[in-house]
Amino acid sequence: MKTKKKVIWNTVLFLTVFLLTIYGVFRGQDKTDILRQLKDCSPGWILASFLCVFTFIWSESIIIWYMMRSYGIRLKKRICFLFSSVGFFFSCVTPSASGGQPMQIYFMKKEKIPIPVATVILMIVTITYKLVLVVIGLAIALFARGFMEYYMGNILFLFYLGLALNIVCVTALTILVFHPFFTEKILTEGLKLLEKIHLVKHREGRLSSLENSMDLYNETARFMRSHMGLMVHIFLITVLQRVSLFAVTWFVYRSFGLKETSWMVVITLQAVIAVSVDMLPLPGGMGISETLFLKLFLPVFGSGLLLPGMILSRGLGYYSELLISAVFTLAAVVIFAMRERRDLLNKGKRI
Repeated sequence: MKTKKKVIWNTVLFLTVFLLTIYGVFRGQDKTDILRQLKDCSPGWILASFLCVFTFIWSESIIIWYMMRSYGIRLKKRICFLFSSVGFFFSCVTPSASGGQPMQIYFMKKEKIPIPVATVILMIVTITYKLVLVVIGLAIALFARGFMEYYMGNILFLFYLGLALNIVCVTALTILVFHPFFTEKILTEGLKLLEKIHLVKHREGRLSSLENSMDLYNETARFMRSHMGLMVHIFLITVLQRVSLFAVTWFVYRSFGLKETSWMVVITLQAVIAVSVDMLPLPGGMGISETLFLKLFLPVFGSGLLLPGMILSRGLGYYSELLISAVFTLAAVVIFAMRERRDLLNKGKRI
């Protein structure tokens, strides 16, 4: 019952934010003119944008495939792609991307992958994914002062807030992983204090669950220390993954026949949006991402092509990601359901 309520709540939230975003974007706009400008775009550049989104999803599947092999688990890359698609689909439709990893673990369990192994792998994926964004954000903050003053004057606070939240997140995850005993002590004492002052009811098994969580972080730390070469490869693949999604906007820009602004500026501006909205509790950063695009990319697209550029960039960078991952999530549901049915039939025949 609790799970159903959560699904209903996430669905309502997603649709509400989506409809409000559509209303805000198109209110008072000439729809005919926008459609004409979109039809004039070069199909070749649009295809390149779509391939960037596919690369973004595929990159995570390669990371999962590599780490599974390090555990001695041999999977086909297409199965790992299904795991990746499931994660991105549920991340796109849940606040703060909270639904992705639980669903990935659910499907990995169907592939007979032990839950502790799946959890460690996805923990490393999360840390690396956040770390790359933090590194990019810090690079912009430290080495692109002129760029920030020219393009980001009115959204600097949001950028720094997003960067700070990501740094806190990565730092917290790093402490959990590499100092689990210190973390366990703090959490245990904190839990006892909350129970003592009656802010939290005493519940048997809560401390045991906490200890089990610390075991997970210990295992993650051991894996990372013993596979440093692999961790470097994962980091580099994640950089490619992040940049491939940022590059969608560059190909959209070129599809309008524009070429005055360099690819570096366009990709950096898209990275600024990602840093700013990544930790906000909105499905896919909807609403705020569109608003930031319209502010940051005005000097790039110009007032005439700004809205069509935003529609294509977000349409390809987020909604096509949602569509691709939804199709392969459905494929995962069908494939694993058929496999379970086949196994049951084979089991019945043996009996």
